Amino acid sequence: MAFDKMPICNRRGLLGRLGALAGLGILADECWSGAASRARAKSVVVLFVGGGPSQLETWDMRPEAPSAVRGAFQPIATTVPGIRICEHLPKLAKLAHHYSIYKTLSHQDLEHGSSCYLALTGHYHPRKTSNPDPAGTDRPSTDCLARKLAPQSIGPFGAFHLNGPLLTPFTPGPGQYPGVLGPAFGAVGLGDPRIEPAKALGIQVRHELPQVRIDGREILRQQLEHQVRTLEAAHLNDQELAHGYNIERAYRLLDRPALRRAFELNREKPETHETYGRHRMGQACLLARNLVNAGVPWITVFLNQSIRGQDLEPEDGDACGWDTHNDQFESLQNYLLPRLDQAMSALLSDLIQSGRIEDTLVLCFGEFGRAPLVAYEKRFIGNTPGRKHWAATYPMVVAGAGTRKGAIIGETDRHAAYPLSEPAGPWDVAITCLEALGIPTDQPVTDREGRLLTLPEGKTIAKLWA
Repeated sequence: MAFDKMPICNRRGLLGRLGALAGLGILADECWSGAASRARAKSVVVLFVGGGPSQLETWDMRPEAPSAVRGAFQPIATTVPGIRICEHLPKLAKLAHHYSIYKTLSHQDLEHGSSCYLALTGHYHPRKTSNPDPAGTDRPSTDCLARKLAPQSIGPFGAFHLNGPLLTPFTPGPGQYPGVLGPAFGAVGLGDPRIEPAKALGIQVRHELPQVRIDGREILRQQLEHQVRTLEAAHLNDQELAHGYNIERAYRLLDRPALRRAFELNREKPETHETYGRHRMGQACLLARNLVNAGVPWITVFLNQSIRGQDLEPEDGDACGWDTHNDQFESLQNYLLPRLDQAMSALLSDLIQSGRIEDTLVLCFGEFGRAPLVAYEKRFIGNTPGRKHWAATYPMVVAGAGTRKGAIIGETDRHAAYPLSEPAGPWDVAITCLEALGIPTDQPVTDREGRLLTLPEGKTIAKLWA
């Protein structure tokens, strides 16, 4: 039966309450295979700015436009002549010669839940422009799909979601889970990175343990793995299966010291924490750096966790999201842009300094942009104006893995509202990431019931490398 005709079994909040883990696997440096001989990257880092960041307040400013279009911020010069970005991104302005700005992502979905689903899976949701709950019939997120397509090279420890799950706006949205592939292909899910990640994963280990104790844990792990397979054969629901996978794989992680050390953020120097920022964005990017260094193929960082957390906790900068219908300029200036600037620039700087940037593809984008008109919306909380949703064109920042440096790719109109050059869609971003890791996208793939799935109908955005 075709995927689009499958019945939707909507189990409210099913995968959003699974706890710290959503599936684990093995280190890339232990299993990365020659199947990726055409790979451009060993790791992909997606900095997902959920909520719809405004292109006119970040990467595609229009200072010459009328005030109702251009907004309150001014552009500043960067290290690349002719490229100017928002004044509240000064650290990233100094790194502009290391990344490119792709201006013309575009699609036709205008609501957060279904647009985040589109951005993270490369497929439109059956209920376009809606806020559906996650369901077992959902398409898998692209990183979960990668684990299915390349189990030998990606491995079950090969995908991590940091600072999640993404709330759209206040409950976990669809698209960030394995969906029809089943929980065996889930990514590792970590919440607030300020809580010591190793403790959250339950992998604290005393290094002086005798070998007999370590061997005993391996026996226990094997027993747990057998129990999980028994549960799977009994066709229990996804929540029960995911819990079983979580326990079994947490024990497997004990045998991966390089990966285990990546979670020990308490070993970092205080100045490192300060450089990244002690907020959720910063600590998540610091953990992402460690996972890249440990050889993890795919890391998704949610910046920030809730797209509208400011409605519930207006004084908490860590709760502030990018869905800035009202109070846009205050939220961006006081919280969102300075934290993005600090965290993303620290991550890029460390990858550049270590040389990891050469084989790490870093992408920063949201599910859409904002409308080219500043206006107050009465139905949203806030006292000053912001911008509505806008998907006709919005930007993506790309760095590493041999991509172009210091370039503007694509052209938008005088109000940064519509593309003037050929746009790309989330389906193209999905294929670009898969093929950058050397994963063939022309192979058949089936769900856990043996039904054939179609991959995102996109192509690699070649202009990123041209």
